[in-house]
Amino acid sequence: MLRGRAMTTDPGRHEPLSEAEISETPEPSIVEIPARDVSGWGALVAGLLLLVLAGVTAALTTDRTRIVAVAPGLAGFVLLIGLTPVSPGQARVVTLAGRYIGTVRTTGLRWVIPFTSKRTISTRVINDETTTLKVNDADGNPIEIAAVVVWQVRDTAKAVYAVDDFAEFLAIQAETAVRHIATSYPYDAHQEGQISLRQHADEITARMSAEITERVTLAGIRVIESRITRLSYAPEIAQTMLRRQQADAVIAARQRLVQGAVGMVRSALDALSAENIVDLDDERKASMVSNLLVVLCSEQATQPVINAGTLYQ
Repeated sequence: MLRGRAMTTDPGRHEPLSEAEISETPEPSIVEIPARDVSGWGALVAGLLLLVLAGVTAALTTDRTRIVAVAPGLAGFVLLIGLTPVSPGQARVVTLAGRYIGTVRTTGLRWVIPFTSKRTISTRVINDETTTLKVNDADGNPIEIAAVVVWQVRDTAKAVYAVDDFAEFLAIQAETAVRHIATSYPYDAHQEGQISLRQHADEITARMSAEITERVTLAGIRVIESRITRLSYAPEIAQTMLRRQQADAVIAARQRLVQGAVGMVRSALDALSAENIVDLDDERKASMVSNLLVVLCSEQATQPVINAGTLYQ
């Protein structure tokens, strides 16, 4: 099993291990195999009959011959202790004298080799949510992030023997992956095409799921899905970043408004020129463009001014 800390030296040699050897993920030597089990109802009936036979024999024999009742009684006892119920969504990891002999996944009353230990492992789909982590994004801004991981035990042997506690192992590895993802990307994108935590949720969650899967495969766990459930700036900079986001939104709106106004002015000038409605020189065009941009870009209603003269008077 994995221990809390890794050894940095090898007993078989005197030189220290390299960094690559230390960080290399160990491959578990045990994988899940089906246990040799049969339906337990026949064993249950046979065991009960043997116990009844032992009781009747002991009652009908004398004290000297009562020992003959021991054999059917022991046989019935051995049959009964081999029974193990398996509920839906569960599996039983069977061990005999410290040796893994297989996993029972068939539901119902099953019978396996007696005198074995049987550990119940849930194979249901489970979702765990990480604690709210406070980390710095790629820009160095403190953020708060949390994620939910939907997972299931795929290999019961690895889950039991490759790590000490597979549920705790997954929780720690999920938090590690969330921290790594959060520090690898900025909260907001500052240039076109840049992946950010807030604007690219699908890409971020896909990469987070892939990283968690890579980390927990050792424990026989299959990650079904992971999603970010909380993402925000830390309280100490939340107000500052809110004002920054509002300023960015205002600038973007202004840019869009100006682009639209320029397009409308261009269309108006082209229409006037194409239909020969009025002949405008450069100075008149400049005055018209100025007036149209004021009307189109102003946040307040404009007041028309009637010019009774000409542009040159």
